[in-house]
Amino acid sequence: MLKVLKLSAQGLPQSWISLEQAVIHYAAGEVRWESGGEVAVFHGGHNAQTGEQSIIAVNSIIGTKGVPNINPFNLKPSLTNSKLFARDRNICAYCGVQHTEDVLTREHIVPFAQNGIDNWMNVVTACRPCNHRKSSRTPEQAHMPLLYAPYVPSLWEDFILRNRRILADQMEFLMTHLPKSSRLMA
Repeated sequence: MLKVLKLSAQGLPQSWISLEQAVIHYAAGEVRWESGGEVAVFHGGHNAQTGEQSIIAVNSIIGTKGVPNINPFNLKPSLTNSKLFARDRNICAYCGVQHTEDVLTREHIVPFAQNGIDNWMNVVTACRPCNHRKSSRTPEQAHMPLLYAPYVPSLWEDFILRNRRILADQMEFLMTHLPKSSRLMA
């Protein structure tokens, strides 16, 4: 389903919204600016006096009025398997092979059995055979060194990771704000 990238008037990403939600922002006069291409046109009713039909054209990126409800410095992106696998580009942290999602698992570097926690800095993507071989040991204990380090995605990376159907102009906009060290740049 097509989503519109909603930004604050200052340009900080706020959320992915439906076309219908975007129309509400347009109709309420809350869209301060727009970018990207036109993705939909909605035709409303006719004005009783002029006979003109109302038309709202929706762009793929909109900047809306109001105070941002996301502070980029307080961001703690939610951890899901699909976002983890996307962060790690579906590559196993132990064997280095790129797999399909059905073969991948969320692997805890410090396992729960050793008081590990479930957060971005303690998880990597692993294929099932490597996860099974490592078992409830640390990479050092299992003699399975990590091929890459975990990291917490930035606000911009999180917006890319949480939407699988990003339009080219939306992706271009988001990519210009990624940290230079982002794995999503490759």
